[in-house]
Amino acid sequence: MSSRTAVAIFATALLASTASALSSCAPITSYSGFQAIESDPKDVKVGADTKSTVRARLGSPSATSTFDPNVWFYMNQLKARVAFRRPEVISRNVTAITFNKDSELVESVNVYTLKDGKVIAFNGRETPTRGRELTVMEQLLGNVGRGSMLPREDESVPGNRPGDQRN
Repeated sequence: MSSRTAVAIFATALLASTASALSSCAPITSYSGFQAIESDPKDVKVGADTKSTVRARLGSPSATSTFDPNVWFYMNQLKARVAFRRPEVISRNVTAITFNKDSELVESVNVYTLKDGKVIAFNGRETPTRGRELTVMEQLLGNVGRGSMLPREDESVPGNRPGDQRN
C-alpha cells in the first residue's frame, strides 16, 4: 500500500467521522397542530366567508372559545430538539376567526405568533387546608377500634343515615 493510498483512506475516514459528528448535532424538528394543505387560515376573507365556508375550506378548528362558540382557533407549532436537550418551540401560530352571532359571517381574523405570547409564572406554593396530614402508620391503624364489623340493628329506623355512628 502506498503512502498516497493510506492518506486517501485516512482523509476519507476523517471526513466520514466529521460528517457523522456534525449530523448528530442537527436538530430534530416536530410539527404539531393544524396543517394548511390547500388553504391558509390567514386567507379567510372578512365579510365574505361564513362558518360553513371556513369549515369546508379549513376543516374543523383546533379549538373554540370557552365562552363564545363564535370564535374559532386554528393553531400550530414547530419544535426543535438537539440531542438530549429539552425541546424548544421555534414558531407558533394561532389564527383566531370571529364570526357574527346572527349572520355567521366572518367579523375578524387575528393572527398571533410566538412573539405575542406571554410567559406565565406559576406559583408553586400549596393552599393551606384545615386539619393535618396523617402519617402512613396513622392511615393504616387509624380505623382500628372504631365502629364494629356487624351492622347495627337500628340502621333502618327513619332519620338515621347508613353507617352513622352517632347515638
